[in-house]
Amino acid sequence: MAGYSGKHVVVVGAGCTGLGLARFFLDRGAVTTLSDSRKREDLDGVTELAQRGLRFDCGGHDARLLASADLIAISPGIPLTVPALAAARRAGVPVLGEIEIAARELTAPIIAVTGTNGKSTTTCLVGEIMKLWGRHAFVGGNLGIPLIEAARCTGWDCIVAEISSFQLEAIETFRPRYGMLLNLTADHLDRYPDMASYVAAKLRLFDNMTAEDVAIINADDALVTRHAEGMKCRTIAFTSCRVLEEGMGFDGEHIVWRHAGQQQLFPVSALRLTGLHNIENVMAAMIPPLLEGCPVETAWQAVCGFGGLDHRMVLVRELDGVTWYDDSKGTNVGSVVKSLAGLEGQVTLIAGGKDKGGDYAPLEELVKAKVDHLILIGQAADRMQDSFRGMTEILRADSLEQAVDMARRVTVAGGTVLLSPGCSSFDMFRSYAERGEVFCRAVQALHSQD
Repeated sequence: MAGYSGKHVVVVGAGCTGLGLARFFLDRGAVTTLSDSRKREDLDGVTELAQRGLRFDCGGHDARLLASADLIAISPGIPLTVPALAAARRAGVPVLGEIEIAARELTAPIIAVTGTNGKSTTTCLVGEIMKLWGRHAFVGGNLGIPLIEAARCTGWDCIVAEISSFQLEAIETFRPRYGMLLNLTADHLDRYPDMASYVAAKLRLFDNMTAEDVAIINADDALVTRHAEGMKCRTIAFTSCRVLEEGMGFDGEHIVWRHAGQQQLFPVSALRLTGLHNIENVMAAMIPPLLEGCPVETAWQAVCGFGGLDHRMVLVRELDGVTWYDDSKGTNVGSVVKSLAGLEGQVTLIAGGKDKGGDYAPLEELVKAKVDHLILIGQAADRMQDSFRGMTEILRADSLEQAVDMARRVTVAGGTVLLSPGCSSFDMFRSYAERGEVFCRAVQALHSQD
């Protein structure tokens, strides 16, 4: 579509991304309709857009409306299998995702970060390096600010974007200069019929990359390396298990960067981030800036100054010898595995929420070895209790606040309480962030027993 002026565009989904898309198309003179399953009065942030002429299709998706559109723009939370959407596609209506629409407007090189875990931290680390280097960098995508907002501005030196599998489902020409695949473990199996479908969605990141582009891959992940073999673009690897002849490696004390016959050593003791998974995130994040010519001193200074993101293994407090961690962003089993593996001593784990259809088996050995008490909340509690029955003491709580009270009673001095749900938050909360905030407030409200 050469231009949007006068075209009828239907934006499906009225969340943050959908509202950004609506603003984008209104700016460009499109006749824009916002379609959402909720009622009009339940939509937030639409008053100003309505005053600008935004139309509404609320309470469901009108199949005739979608079939008559010149373009349908979908938010990442909307699956392509929605009946009205699928019918419109069969009728020949173009259906594009937000990152495809945004990327067609952007001229700056894109550094795209995907994977099951670590995306947000790695994206922010790349952004911190670029900014300290003096580059005007947009940092967002699936993290925070939608990519379409970058397309509403000019003057970017680079785009650093976290990209989800949902966003990749509706691309056509999206092509990053750097595509990063951090890891692949089971996730979102409530949306995808099987693991292969989820992996296929992730791998679409590399569909349009060429020999001029670079794929950054985790050499420790067998599934990642297997799929990297057929890529058309250049590949460069990182690993926390050894030192590579070319790429990012780890010798147990230093990150070792070897490229074009040169070697640099970076002592991990200087990092504020902790855990082997964060060393991997740092390694991956440094590769694009270094390949672009960023001085090694600048890149290392930036990552050493980064203290982490909210709700990702954040120390909430220590009280009466018990340490409390907020890992509300641990929304899948692989993430919980990494968080538990990084803790010493016995753990009271608070888990549960909206089940995502994954297998809890990868957690079994860690639960047996480290978890003294498992406190379950939310819709997934029954299934999780069945999965871990006989491995540890299991308790049930009706609310997160009640779970905190239970954890306080059963956790002895020297132990750790970890909120790492392994599930999404949407059964009880609006987001993982709200869940983490409720947890932190409940923990901070506890009084010392001394």
